[in-house]
Amino acid sequence: MFYKVASSRLQSTSFLIGKFGKLACKHRSKTKFMAAQYRNISTSAIQKQHALHRNDLVNAERIVVKLGSAVITREDECGIALGRLASIVEQVSQLQNQGKDVLMVTSGAVAFGKQKLHQEIIMSRSMRQTISRRDSSNHPLLEPRACAAAGQSGLMSLYEAMFLQYGIRTAQVLLTKPDFDDAYTCKNLQSTLNELLKLNIIPILNANDAIAPPPETDRDLAGIISVKDNDSLAARLSVETKADLLIIMSDVNGLYNTPPGTPGSRLLHTFCPSNESSQIVFGEKSRVGLGGMESKVTAANWALKHGVSCVICNGCEDNAIINIAGGKKVGTFFTSQPSTGTPVELQAIQAREGSRLLQALSGEKRAAMVHRLADLLLERKKEILAANQQDIQLAAKSGLSGPLASRLYLNDKKLTTLSDGLRQIADEALHAVGRVLQKTRISHGMELQQITVPIGVLMVIFESRPDALPQVAALAICSGNGLLLKGGKEASHTNKILHELVEEALLLFVPKETISLVSRREDIQDLLHLSDYIDLIIPRGSSQLVQSIQHASKGIPVLGHSEGVCHVYIDKHADIDKALRIVLDSKCEYPAACNAMETVLVHKSLVYTPLFDQICDVLKQENVKLHLGPRLAEVMKFGPVNDTDMKKEYSSLECAVEIVDNVNDAIKHINDNGSSHTDTIVTEDDDNAEIFIKMVDSACVFHNSSTRFADGYRFGLGAEVGISTSRIHARGPVGIEGLLTTKWILRGSGQIVQDFDEGGLEYIHEKLPIDYKNDSQNGGNSAVSHS
Repeated sequence: MFYKVASSRLQSTSFLIGKFGKLACKHRSKTKFMAAQYRNISTSAIQKQHALHRNDLVNAERIVVKLGSAVITREDECGIALGRLASIVEQVSQLQNQGKDVLMVTSGAVAFGKQKLHQEIIMSRSMRQTISRRDSSNHPLLEPRACAAAGQSGLMSLYEAMFLQYGIRTAQVLLTKPDFDDAYTCKNLQSTLNELLKLNIIPILNANDAIAPPPETDRDLAGIISVKDNDSLAARLSVETKADLLIIMSDVNGLYNTPPGTPGSRLLHTFCPSNESSQIVFGEKSRVGLGGMESKVTAANWALKHGVSCVICNGCEDNAIINIAGGKKVGTFFTSQPSTGTPVELQAIQAREGSRLLQALSGEKRAAMVHRLADLLLERKKEILAANQQDIQLAAKSGLSGPLASRLYLNDKKLTTLSDGLRQIADEALHAVGRVLQKTRISHGMELQQITVPIGVLMVIFESRPDALPQVAALAICSGNGLLLKGGKEASHTNKILHELVEEALLLFVPKETISLVSRREDIQDLLHLSDYIDLIIPRGSSQLVQSIQHASKGIPVLGHSEGVCHVYIDKHADIDKALRIVLDSKCEYPAACNAMETVLVHKSLVYTPLFDQICDVLKQENVKLHLGPRLAEVMKFGPVNDTDMKKEYSSLECAVEIVDNVNDAIKHINDNGSSHTDTIVTEDDDNAEIFIKMVDSACVFHNSSTRFADGYRFGLGAEVGISTSRIHARGPVGIEGLLTTKWILRGSGQIVQDFDEGGLEYIHEKLPIDYKNDSQNGGNSAVSHS
């Protein structure tokens, strides 16, 4: 009877699928039918290998999705959360239409039936009974088996209607534990599921709670998981059907080391059962359903042992299924591969502790560590260059070229320059931490001081520039900040040995964990959420990197620049030799740098002069490809291909050339198209130079100087953690000053606010002179004057 009703409903709702949808389904069904000939559903003695890493999940072809009761049930436990379920159906449909085989194990029949039977009970009451039961929370007790029987048909009708919107058919399969235990029944089940998948039909399975027997003694110890809830059902099904991936959806984000909300509770993004099972403390079961997290973990472990990858996730999270199938970090990924290295949360905590120890040291001790690092760069030069060559060779094999390849290369000269820069940082930062910025006598016996202190813990992400690692480490040490570093994989060997040198230098006075190297790219997403431990993120690299970090950071400030679109403006009063030298150096000295020139602006009166021809010739001689701006293209009959994108950062031997009317027009062009990084004017007219300097809205504005001078080392900062184009805290090359904040210290002698409110004491607010040498040496700890 149920089959007839279902068939009738299918016919009546078939109009939802258009002609194109029918053809697409037919084509997918034919393709999947052919593929299924080579992939039968059966239990085999041959153990298949599960995914060891998340990114392997993109190759999963057969996926079992288990929906827990808490995912699809409303908070009142009486009905289905339709919006949530619709989102899950859409994601499953997307995977199915991509050619994957998806099976669903669903709960919800009891909740659906409870709503239905509760309404029947209300309708059957007399008016007197209804009026006397005004408390809506006083629901009658309903037998779960009866609820399941009443809810199954409605739940399947709902699934059927939802999936039809995407041109997908569904079929219901109800199972009990004996169905798996009986070989004949199990074979029939395998045959049925195999045929449904061939026809591009999604099987929707559920435990037949209407007739399910009471749970029996566990058989897990015999190597077979007991089917006592939908978690164990999903695990057993995923193994029987040779699924590649099992997704168990719950109402929590994944597996925690202790119950969520308890002190020290931490989400485990990756879990290796053989290593970490003893560290897990389970809490209570969910508000609905038979299983809890312990049941889900047991099911996941069993599936993993039998070759099925597993992820436990929050079914309420947007696009969780799609993201998991795409290899993204969602929920807890179960793997047999033991985790290597320190968890990123612990790295951040250790960096915080190290920062406090660094801050407590004297400036001389912090400088001594940086001097030691500078020595090690020269002493271990051969090892560094050998590791760097290894990276370069691997980069060449992988096809890496252009700016990234250029930034990767190290040599003797670079290491010597790097070592000198570190010594400069150390010598000039002796009193950076604890320096008194201002002193005020609030009243007699009360002195207020503002002093410099470290920001706390920094996370610096950089691409393919291994020389950035010791520079940033030195700045962090001298500023008293803990540090987490994430370098590009293309420089992994070089970064590894450079970090070892940093650790060796740190051990003079603080733990080596004060500065840690993050090894895995996927850990970045976790770190971006650790606002309790990380205080500032500084990405160094491409505009895509900076923008992605700015977008993904959750509550942690990001310091950086999105692009380096730098300009050189050649004024009509420019000196020819200066103009040629500055343009050539700004573009060609290091075209991959963020402070390299990307656009030459030329005064319109110079277009038909020898200077303009010389500028173009000198760039062409260096193999620079020229792109004409829109205005220049209009006046040039013959020339390079027009390039209308005046906001592009080439980071290579290419640049744009454009004409402007005057200095004000150049300023407008730069403010409209630049990235607020670095811009320069070449002119002998001091008035034009001053207008340019005042009105160009960039972090660095130069007169008769190459844009390449926008650098921490060249500014005398020793090095930089990056160049900031933001307007808050730090701008331009960010050295030690940009890595410090302040705190206020008030020293009194027992005063309270009431003393001043009642007129007994008066505010003086007298500005006091600062003895920079003594005040900084004492960290602002000078005696309070009682005069």
